[in-house]
Amino acid sequence: MSTVIEARGLVRRYPGDGSPIRAVDGVDLAVEAGEAVSVMGPSGCGKSTLLHLLGGLDRPDAGEVYLDGSRVDGLSETQWAVFRRRKVGFVFQAFYLVDELTALENVELPALLVGVSRRAARQRAMELLERLGVAGRAGHLPDHLSGGEQQRVAVARALVNEPLVVLADEPTGNLNSRATGDILRLFGELGEAGQALLTVTHDARVASTADRLLTMRDGAIVAQTRLDAGASVAGLLAGLADLGGEQ
Repeated sequence: MSTVIEARGLVRRYPGDGSPIRAVDGVDLAVEAGEAVSVMGPSGCGKSTLLHLLGGLDRPDAGEVYLDGSRVDGLSETQWAVFRRRKVGFVFQAFYLVDELTALENVELPALLVGVSRRAARQRAMELLERLGVAGRAGHLPDHLSGGEQQRVAVARALVNEPLVVLADEPTGNLNSRATGDILRLFGELGEAGQALLTVTHDARVASTADRLLTMRDGAIVAQTRLDAGASVAGLLAGLADLGGEQ
């Protein structure tokens, strides 16, 4: 398998009282094509910051980021935007749907931006909304959707361009069990298509679908577990508790 996204010695500091806070502290990470990786750990340990660095939404103070074999941490904002549209799908905790666009228009927008015809973009967007159980809400603006519906629209938007890697920050945080199942089934198909998935989550249901689980604490990856080697999510959560994490 080829490496889709990689971090080498990644560091991100923020101002603090006295000395700077290392939100991400020397992280090395590689995610292969078709691999699903989940990141768990206590709130404030650097999980979301790591995703933002990998997706070019924040810049590292040190270290390197590679996407599809190319170093990208030094790209301009415009160059990063082009990379993201074509190769990265991002699911945000805050959704970031465009208020003036309907659910369907929000989903098809990334496809239109990379030159997909409106007909093809709309067809792909409707297919994703249907599979996530919100096709009936396609014509509604975001403020007429529930939090869970907005989350599913945001997931569909992240997948519409069939990206090489999906970076998902708590993708099931606002969802009930049925909607969570729909998303997990869709995420499961990413690996079959050779796409990579990196998910930040506190949800054991999400973590249990990964090939590999990483534990973060104080900006660093302190443990990793391969579920295909017989490890259990329950055991991982017990380990997080020992590290002062969340269950």
